[in-house]
Amino acid sequence: MATNYSYTIMDALFQVLKLLGSLGLFLYGMTLMSEGLQKVAGEKMRSILAAMTSNSLKRVLTGLFITSIIQSSSATTVMVVSFVNAGLLSLAQSVGVIMGANIGTTVTAWIISLLGFKFDISTISIPLVGIGFVFMMFKSKKRKSLGELIIGFALLFLGLAFLKDSVPDLKANPEIFAFLQSWTHSGFLSVLGFVMIGTLLTIVMQSSSATMALTLVMASYGWIPFEMAAAMVLGENIGTTITANIAASVANVSARRAALAHTVFNIFGVIWVLSLYRPVLWCVSKITIFTFGIDPYTNPEAILYGISFLHTLFNLTNTLILVGFTPQIVKLVSSIIKSKEQEEVFRLKYIQGGVLSTAELSLSQAKQEITDFAKLEKQQFVYAREALRLCDTDKFDELYNKIEHYEQITDKVELEIANYLNNVSESELSEESGRRLQAMYKIISEIESMGDSGYNIARILNRLRVHKKSFNTDVCGKLDHMFVLLEKAFDNMIENLDKGYTQLDGIANAVDSEEQINEYRNILKEEHLFNLENNTYGYQTGVYYMDIVAECEKAGDYIINVSEAIIEIQ
Repeated sequence: MATNYSYTIMDALFQVLKLLGSLGLFLYGMTLMSEGLQKVAGEKMRSILAAMTSNSLKRVLTGLFITSIIQSSSATTVMVVSFVNAGLLSLAQSVGVIMGANIGTTVTAWIISLLGFKFDISTISIPLVGIGFVFMMFKSKKRKSLGELIIGFALLFLGLAFLKDSVPDLKANPEIFAFLQSWTHSGFLSVLGFVMIGTLLTIVMQSSSATMALTLVMASYGWIPFEMAAAMVLGENIGTTITANIAASVANVSARRAALAHTVFNIFGVIWVLSLYRPVLWCVSKITIFTFGIDPYTNPEAILYGISFLHTLFNLTNTLILVGFTPQIVKLVSSIIKSKEQEEVFRLKYIQGGVLSTAELSLSQAKQEITDFAKLEKQQFVYAREALRLCDTDKFDELYNKIEHYEQITDKVELEIANYLNNVSESELSEESGRRLQAMYKIISEIESMGDSGYNIARILNRLRVHKKSFNTDVCGKLDHMFVLLEKAFDNMIENLDKGYTQLDGIANAVDSEEQINEYRNILKEEHLFNLENNTYGYQTGVYYMDIVAECEKAGDYIINVSEAIIEIQ
C-alpha cells in the first residue's frame, strides 16, 4: 500500500515537472526565436513586415495568411509577440495581425468539421532543429543567427506539443464529459457555465483547435445541444489568448501589451455575442440550413457545421467592428500595462515604409529619422549622468544595463539608416542632394560614436565599483557640471539638425558649447595634477576621473562635428 502511495506521489511529481519542463522549452523557444529575429531580420525583414502591415487591411490579411498556413492562431500570436519583442512590429501593427490570426484559425475549425484532420507542425520540429544545427556550424555570424532563429522556431512548436502531451489526454476519453449533459437545462446560466468550461479546457490543453475537436465530438454524440456547444466555442476564443500571454511573460512591455490586446479583442467579441446570443444562433442556424440543408438545433451532424459557422462569423464580425478602433485598443492596453520606465524598444518612425518616389522626399524622411536618432542618443547620456549620481547604490546595475542597451541600439539604428541612404543613393541625385547624402552618412557615424562614448563612461564607472573606489562630493559635482555642458551641446546639435541646412544660418551655438567643454576640460586637468600632489584622492581614482572627462570631451567633439556637417552642405 505504501509502495503504491509512493508511486502515486512520484508519478504526480513527474507529471508536474514534465509540465514545467514543457513550459520552459516553449518559453526558451520563444526567446531564442525573438533574439534570432533581431540578429537576422535587420532591414529586409523590417521592410517586408512594414509593407505587409502598412494599413489595417494588410495587417489583417497577413495574420489570416500566416495562420491559414501554420494552422494555429496561438502560434501566430506568439510569433507576433516575438516580432513586437524584437522591435519589428509596432503595437498597433500587431493588433491588426492578431485580428487576422483569429479569422485564420477558422480554417482549422472547417478542416476539423469537414475532414477531421489537422496538420501538426510540431512533427517537423526535430528536422528543423537539425537544419538549425547545420547553420550553427558555420563561421558566419549571420548564418549562426539564422540557425538560432530556426531552432527557436522549432522549439516553440515542440514546446507547444509537449505542453499538450503533459496534461491528461482529454480528447482520447471524451466519455468522461458525458455528465455535462445534466448541466444544460439552466437557461442562460448554462450558457455562461459552458463559456467557462471552454475557456478552462483551452487553457489546460493549450490549443483552441484541440478543444474545438473535443466540442465537436461531444456535440456529435448528442451529449450537449447546439447552444451549449456554441458557448464552449466562445470560451475557447478567450482561452486561446493564454498562450500568447505566457509567451509575453518573458518579453518587453510592448509584447505584453500585444498579448493583452488579443485578450481584449476576444473578450469584447464574446460579450457582444452573448448579449445577442439567441439572434446570433438563429442567424447561424439559417446559414447552416441554407448551405447544408440541415438544422444544427435538431441534427447532431449539422452541429459540426453550425459551430464552424459560428466561429467564422464571430471572428469576421468582431474584426470588422474593431479594426477601426485599433488606436483605442492600443491606448487601453497601454493604460493597463504601464511602463515603469521609458520604453526601451527602439523602432524607426519615419523611413519604415521604404524609399519614396523621389530622392529629395526620401532625404527629408532620413533627416527626421536622424533628428530622432540624436534625441535617442541624448537619452543615453541622461542615463550616464544618473549612473554617476547613483554609482554607490543598487540602482547602478539597472542604469548600466540601460546604457549598454542604448549602445546596441545606436549600432542598429546607424546600420538601418545607412542601408536606407544606400538605397537612396541608387536614385538620380542632384549635386545638392549628393552633398546632403554624404553629410548624413557622416552625421549618423558621429552619433553612433557618441553612443560608444556613453557606454565607455558607464564601463569606467563600473570599473570604479569593481575596484571598490568612489568619487568624493567635489569630483562628482565637477563631473555633473561637465554633463550639464554636454546636455546643452546636445540641445544645440538637435536644434541645428531640426533646422537643417536650409534654415541654419550658422552654428555659433554649437561652437560656443564646444569651447565651453574644452575650456572646462582644461581646468579639470590642471586641478587634477594639483589634487594628485596633495593626495586629495588616490592615483587610480584619478585615472578613472580623467578617463570620464576625456570621454565627455570626445563626445563634445562628435557633437560639434554634426553641426559642422550640416553647415558644410551649404
